Amino acid sequence: MCGRFVSSSSPADLASYFGAEGSVDETLEQNYNVAPTSDVYVVHADGGVRRVDAFHWGLVPLWAKDPKVGNRMINARSETLASKGAFKPAFKKRRCIVPADGFYEWKKLPGQKRKQPFFIHRPDDEPFAFAGLWEVWKGPEKDGTEKLRSTTIITTEANEPMSAIHDRMPVVLPPSAWDAWLDPDNDDIDTLGQLLVPAPASLITMHPVSTDVGNVRNRGPQLTEEIAPEATLELGGDGAAG
Repeated sequence: MCGRFVSSSSPADLASYFGAEGSVDETLEQNYNVAPTSDVYVVHADGGVRRVDAFHWGLVPLWAKDPKVGNRMINARSETLASKGAFKPAFKKRRCIVPADGFYEWKKLPGQKRKQPFFIHRPDDEPFAFAGLWEVWKGPEKDGTEKLRSTTIITTEANEPMSAIHDRMPVVLPPSAWDAWLDPDNDDIDTLGQLLVPAPASLITMHPVSTDVGNVRNRGPQLTEEIAPEATLELGGDGAAG
């Protein structure tokens, strides 16, 4: 799964990197510990224009009576996108990219009650392009006054280095796939599904970090600093399930 990630790039930088023509007017604060239900940057197609906007993390389906449904839909398994009712409509028409400057995962260590958090990022420190879906929830009222744009991150089986920590990882799209993935007129589900594969092993590197990342109130860049596993476990902290 993917339950925490880093968002440190500005919307302008993301727009430039992903070839977007428009970017969100209001800039989100840099956050090195983005948690579910936060607002996150999303790259999506809007009327033929590629944009960077801020969406709620936790997809809220059209049929939801309460937006809290999205709390359980921060991730979507690639294997069931085409069949699961909550994700099927978005998979066909509303796909996006969730940029991330790295993400965290927790590993269970033998003889330890706490899990060891790891920071996973690209060796070149460029952003990951997580495959995502988005939706617009209009609320229970029929007048359309309440609207919420939300997103979910698609996961797949872990590649070889990630499998040492967890059995799942976010789908990372290569630049060659961005056009096809973001095109709302592309409804070739079979071809799109072929993009949802584990990232090449060469695309990720990782190191252990402090258990301070388990506390969502901690959001600073120090969370990504490498630390010896023994020292990490001695620090304590809230911990988090991976």
